Amino acid sequence: MKLLAVPAAVVMVGAFASSAQAQQAQPQTQGQVQPQAQTQGQAQQGTQAQAQQRSQAQAQPRTQHQGQMPMYPQGYIGADAMFWDLSNDAGPSGDSAGLRLRGGAQFNEFFGVEAHLGTGGSDGPVELDHLIGVYGKGIVPLSQEFRLYGLAGITEVDFDVDRQDGISYGAGAEFDIAPNFSVGADYMRYLDRSDHTFDAASVGLRYRF
Repeated sequence: MKLLAVPAAVVMVGAFASSAQAQQAQPQTQGQVQPQAQTQGQAQQGTQAQAQQRSQAQAQPRTQHQGQMPMYPQGYIGADAMFWDLSNDAGPSGDSAGLRLRGGAQFNEFFGVEAHLGTGGSDGPVELDHLIGVYGKGIVPLSQEFRLYGLAGITEVDFDVDRQDGISYGAGAEFDIAPNFSVGADYMRYLDRSDHTFDAASVGLRYRF
């Protein structure tokens, strides 16, 4: 019995010592885990802050770009110096400079409608009383400030000797010089008949609402 008691006592002492060491190690482990958790929390907060900064940096250029985009439909008016020429194989011809007013609406980046009202003097036997026309407008934007366009529609032209109407077409270009102002030029064939044509080259200023 004494021989068994000695090993049993040794085992009990060893178990007690192991338990005491485990109790001493547990607070240390908990103390080590707590700073580790704090470190992980700080790392997560830093990652979230960086992600938020990246999102704000990506959203800022989009907001600036959206602020520069025009709103449609967009109305406009303009005034031009118009240099017209009537070439007639079977009657009087003439050419002169006049004034043209135009106004329209742009429905999107590529399409709009436009109206012209013009008048002018004469440097020959024919005088232009007025012209009035309505046209569809196709637009080709080459940049945010510069665009090409084409016009096609119908025009009534009233000369002092005659009044005519017909299919009209032309092309032009515009360049923005300010947020609401642009300069432009176009060339229109207002009348295209077998024996005579009526053309006009115009340059002027446009204001967008």
